Amino acid sequence: MPAATRRRRLRPAARSFLASLRAFLTPAVWKAAHHARPRRRRLPRWDRQPLLVVLLTMTWCCGDSLAERFEAARAFAGVCLSKRRRPGKTLSGFHKALARWPLAVPRAVAAALRRRLAARFDLRTDGFHVFGCDGSRLECPRVEELERRLGHLGKKAAAPAAPMVWVTALVHLRTGLLWAWRLGKGTAAERQHLVALLPTLPACALVVADAGFNGYALAQAIVQAQASFLIRMSGKLSLYVEQPVAVKDFREGPVCCWPQEAQRAQQPPLRLRLLRLRGKKRRDVWLLTNVLDGQRLSAEQAGRYYRWRWESEGLFRTYKRTLNKVKLLSRTVRLVHREAEGSLLATQLLLALGVQGTSGASGAAAAAASKEGAAVGEPRQPVPGDRVEARAVASKEGAAVGEPPRCSPRQVLRLIRRAIGGVGGRGGPFAEQVRAACRERRRRQSKKVKRRWPRRKESQRLKPPKFLVLSERLKALRAKLESSAA
Repeated sequence: MPAATRRRRLRPAARSFLASLRAFLTPAVWKAAHHARPRRRRLPRWDRQPLLVVLLTMTWCCGDSLAERFEAARAFAGVCLSKRRRPGKTLSGFHKALARWPLAVPRAVAAALRRRLAARFDLRTDGFHVFGCDGSRLECPRVEELERRLGHLGKKAAAPAAPMVWVTALVHLRTGLLWAWRLGKGTAAERQHLVALLPTLPACALVVADAGFNGYALAQAIVQAQASFLIRMSGKLSLYVEQPVAVKDFREGPVCCWPQEAQRAQQPPLRLRLLRLRGKKRRDVWLLTNVLDGQRLSAEQAGRYYRWRWESEGLFRTYKRTLNKVKLLSRTVRLVHREAEGSLLATQLLLALGVQGTSGASGAAAAAASKEGAAVGEPRQPVPGDRVEARAVASKEGAAVGEPPRCSPRQVLRLIRRAIGGVGGRGGPFAEQVRAACRERRRRQSKKVKRRWPRRKESQRLKPPKFLVLSERLKALRAKLESSAA
């Protein structure tokens, strides 16, 4: 047998797009979708697999209209599920089947996919699973049903805005991987969404969030979920200390979060730790955490994790701009929720394919690398002759020390669209192309904003939290409540 033929036969099957996709959409994932859907008539035209594959592919593929995307997605589903019954031929039939689809099915798929991601990747960083949380609004068409069910935003005197859907997402900050999400009306509270997302967090989770997530109730819910948090503080919150504190000299110390509502409800205070990180132009960052041990979470680590929080903003940029989901296209409430769930699943799979390529290993390979002494989060070293070498050299070693390599969602999406169109093999195996789809790691020398955007609100400087000294009465009440809670 010739050597070239032998090499082709020994080539791993996971290098194609379909094989890479099946590495995440495993039989266990499809089994979870099967158990979440009630039993119906046998052999329906739109079964769970073709319905989900078409819904995911419509998010990835190109097209000026839903009809064009549907035709491309339906053809790709026929290739993926060649041994199964062909799906329906019309877009209206697809929408009718999607409207009858229970929301428990995509949510069960998302839960099974989270378990697959946790098993395939090593998501720990210094003993933590570091997640960022943020929210954003998605515009919907101005349809009577959506305006009535989703409500309006803005002041009553002004013209009502379009109906909105609020999305709150958890993002793994070291890899930029979408972990979990929650949907609601445009007026939904992202703090309540985060409380609902706490059961999806793995063990030793650290939630990093901005000043919109501070408060006693949320911090207590995170502590009761046996997770940790790192939340930015502002002047709206008051913290108790044992002795008077000079704000200008404060660096780090223990504090108590105990608002008056909690005192009247006879709830014990939360013993927390406040960190002050020096910023540019006197823009200091005050971070509150329930990790009291400084060796477990140092100020340097906290600053690095909070800088990684920008991955939460980058996720919504990927979802809205790269995947063109600034505005949802469905015109009923049932279809809006299913479109959002399916497009978020597609975003999660796209980022998972990118993380798999840039990391270059599964969870077992990452564990083997850690046994050899490789530090978690170190950039991938280019191998001579590898396609990643050109990108690594082009970065000119401009990346910050300790910053991990991350995939470029735009480049991964281009590779997926080429594979859907049937031209994915021209540049080599799909896995090899994804391995080269990394972001630029150079240091930015100029401003990201080229010109002042009209009607843009400038970010205001956050003031430090207010320090209050515990009185003798509050100390006695604290001792009483803590002893009764113990």
